[in-house]
Amino acid sequence: MKPGRLASIALAIIFLPMAVPAHAATIEITMENLVISPTEVSAKVGDTIRWVNKDVFAHTATAKNGDFDVTLRPEKSAAFVLKKAGAVDYYCRYHPNMKATLKVEP
Repeated sequence: MKPGRLASIALAIIFLPMAVPAHAATIEITMENLVISPTEVSAKVGDTIRWVNKDVFAHTATAKNGDFDVTLRPEKSAAFVLKKAGAVDYYCRYHPNMKATLKVEP
């Protein structure tokens, strides 16, 4: 093997981990007894937020800035993929005292 080719292979091995995208995470948030838990979550663009409604009545996850408005039927779940960075405050339209924040990093 030529020395130049060996150096190219070595460089490819060194920089290969930087070229592989990270796997997106799925973060679960529970709505139960009129409470969103946890009330503050850190995530990254591309992560999936999965809200689980453990109550016997409907809830929503409604972003104050309009980024999302997810309806959760009783005892069901729903998901949303985060598309942009920033802090997003959200609440339940049916129960406005249910509030939480997503902190989304790039």
